[in-house]
Amino acid sequence: MTGVEGLTVGVLGGTGAQGKGLALRWAKAGLKVVIGSRSAERAEEAASAIRAETGAEGVSGADNEACARQADVVLVAVPWDGHADLLSGLREALAGKVVVDCVNPLGFDKQGPFALPVAEGSAAQQAEALLPDSRVTAAFHHVSAVKLADLSLAEVACDVLVLGDDREATDLVRALADAVPGFRGVYGGRLRNAHQVEALTANLIAVNRRYKAHAGLRITDI
Repeated sequence: MTGVEGLTVGVLGGTGAQGKGLALRWAKAGLKVVIGSRSAERAEEAASAIRAETGAEGVSGADNEACARQADVVLVAVPWDGHADLLSGLREALAGKVVVDCVNPLGFDKQGPFALPVAEGSAAQQAEALLPDSRVTAAFHHVSAVKLADLSLAEVACDVLVLGDDREATDLVRALADAVPGFRGVYGGRLRNAHQVEALTANLIAVNRRYKAHAGLRITDI
């Protein structure tokens, strides 16, 4: 289960910058990818662009439900304000699947980004509550969409914190991270600790704005 060869990765929100960037890198690495969107036409447009850019034929587009059904592991990369509604409607389609939530509940005001309160504790815990038949994990919160989209960068140097309560599922998601050159999947704790990982994205945005960078994370001594 810890290998990703032969698996199909679905990306809900695959027409957005983060989802499309990860889909691009997974396609470049030789994985089969299904782009999901509310519009199957928009999803196929994104898939076509990825096929043209990477030469990878194993990339297709579908509406969100079809994407969820076709994939073995599914990344949730949608805006926070649509998170609950989307997942509520996909409970049956995502049953039994490993679900990777990378949504960051953030607000923005004149002082910059800040973490929003979430009744369940975090976006990942909300996903777990809405998808009781799925194996929910949290990962890929701190990866630069700009770097992902730039294929002139052969590697994207970044550690990916992976959280979850299911050892097999977190090992699989770590392997999914390792499939991208430069990434390293690092176990980051139980799903109940996802809040501070999601919230840390606000700090990284502040760093990037101040230093005009696309910073990520590196974990030392492992």
